[in-house]
Amino acid sequence: MADYQRHEHDVLVIGAGGAGLRAAIESANSGASVGLICKSLLGKAHTVMAEGGIAAALANVDDRDNWKVHFADTMRGGQYLNDWRMAELHAKEAPDRVRELEAMGAIFDRTDDGRILQRNFGGHKYPRLAHVGDRTGLEIIRTLQDFTVHQPIDVHMECTIVSLLKDGNRIAGAIGYDRERGRFKLFAAKAVILATGGIGRAFSVTSNSWEYTGDGHALAYNAGASLQDMEFVQFHPTGMVWPPSVKGILVTEGVRGEGGVLVNSEGRRFMFDQIPENYRSSTADNEEEGWRYTQGDKNSRRPPELLTRDVVARAIVREVREGMGSPHGGVFLDISWIKTKLSNAEEHIKKKLPSMYHQFKQLADIDITKEPMEIGPTTHYVMGGVRVDGDTQMSSVPGLFAAGEVGAGLHGANRLGGNSLSDLLVFGMRAGKYAAEFAGRQSSPRIDPQQVDTIVRAALEPFERQGGGEGPYHVQLDLQTMMQELVGIVRREDEMRRALDSIKTLAERARKVSVSGNREYNPGWHTALDLQSLITVSEIVARAALERKESRGGHFRDDFPEKDPAYGKFNIVIRRGTNGEMLVTREPIPEMREDLKRIIEENK
Repeated sequence: MADYQRHEHDVLVIGAGGAGLRAAIESANSGASVGLICKSLLGKAHTVMAEGGIAAALANVDDRDNWKVHFADTMRGGQYLNDWRMAELHAKEAPDRVRELEAMGAIFDRTDDGRILQRNFGGHKYPRLAHVGDRTGLEIIRTLQDFTVHQPIDVHMECTIVSLLKDGNRIAGAIGYDRERGRFKLFAAKAVILATGGIGRAFSVTSNSWEYTGDGHALAYNAGASLQDMEFVQFHPTGMVWPPSVKGILVTEGVRGEGGVLVNSEGRRFMFDQIPENYRSSTADNEEEGWRYTQGDKNSRRPPELLTRDVVARAIVREVREGMGSPHGGVFLDISWIKTKLSNAEEHIKKKLPSMYHQFKQLADIDITKEPMEIGPTTHYVMGGVRVDGDTQMSSVPGLFAAGEVGAGLHGANRLGGNSLSDLLVFGMRAGKYAAEFAGRQSSPRIDPQQVDTIVRAALEPFERQGGGEGPYHVQLDLQTMMQELVGIVRREDEMRRALDSIKTLAERARKVSVSGNREYNPGWHTALDLQSLITVSEIVARAALERKESRGGHFRDDFPEKDPAYGKFNIVIRRGTNGEMLVTREPIPEMREDLKRIIEENK
């Protein structure tokens, strides 16, 4: 029999970023006993990397903004593949979640009359992002963490979940291990909320930290839940490209929101050449108009640098491919030019973008108040995830919920900047509420000891192959390199089929990896277990991308470069078959309510 510690909770939350913390708080407030799992330390969540702001139609800077405009912007950005019910709830409830966060103690930047200040961001019609300089995510985590530690929530830090447990068809809990000592822990729970974030570590150039290995996606898939929209991976246009040690680290969209411009090696602002026809009526056609927009001029149109992220990322790739890139394979992002507009430009930049100033000064020896940054696209976010009910966030597996980046639906084919932070608050709260309600109606689940024993034995297998197999780091590196090259920003059928062949080979290698030493403080063992999730999500992304024979949002096919209206009527859904095979289906998007259709028409 497996040796493990046992814990029992009504609701188990896996992941302690913004979505997980907000879900845990709501479940605890609903009277449920709550366990919270952190893969790393409490407070070290990827939410802190969301620097630019949180999108909510507070209308503090432009009184024309409201939930209907936000809803229309979100649907347009997602190319209308969004779950329209989630987009409606998100737009309506985001302002209340921001005010609630403020009541918890969050300190936002302020307008002259004391209201929460909002800035411009890509894809948003009006200034909508409430922010704290360029450290918004950090402030959200600080606030939620401070609130959480005063709640009756059991926190299990540095713990990785390797499998969900089921009692028949319903969820029964999870089993994981203590990363420090290697001891296994069994969590019996009536409901489980996944809040594990994204899959960025499946690619070699990413803004994501080491925790983002697709754990929640793989856990849900292996438990029988459906995943959707996994072909839509967002490559943020602006990540650091030099020096190599920091390649991929995020450069917030807030730089462009404050007036930063993109220029090529000739010093030309190339985004004016890249405006798609359907954006021309809302986008500035000269630098002066774009600058006035960033200063809150209601009569100006937004600069082309604030087009949606997929458009900007592909434009940068195009410049590099045409030989107009920077010395290290990117382009230049210049905020220093505003000294021609502001006498106090240096002070203004340091105040509005303090993290970016220190990041480039310390990591690249660049003073962004005086010289441009060198940037390029970086794997940032996955729009796809666990297919959930829009109101409750429950998956197709009873008792299994998902919120934040691991959940699908809100963003469709492409996420607007700032919507991730309001997403995790709105749907983290909803997941916590409905998970607690579900748990309150359930009896305690039955844990099958044989099921637990099988999971533990499989997790320990790498130790049994000591010295006889390949190291896990080599397999992980080869997987990341292959995904970046063959299933990256620009995709082709022949390359993706090669990727699937490669994934099959990598899966075989992963099953044979060996680790030395013992279970205490063993990062090689941790990597060997993470590999299973990475390989699963990589195959799901490749198969979904192969199925969508068009270009839309975060998915660009070089062999099908145009958008096909037929593909705008369904989501691509992937689930595990009874024999372990990966089943790919097309699920029709439900007909939108007439009142929501009118809102979209009015805001085109």
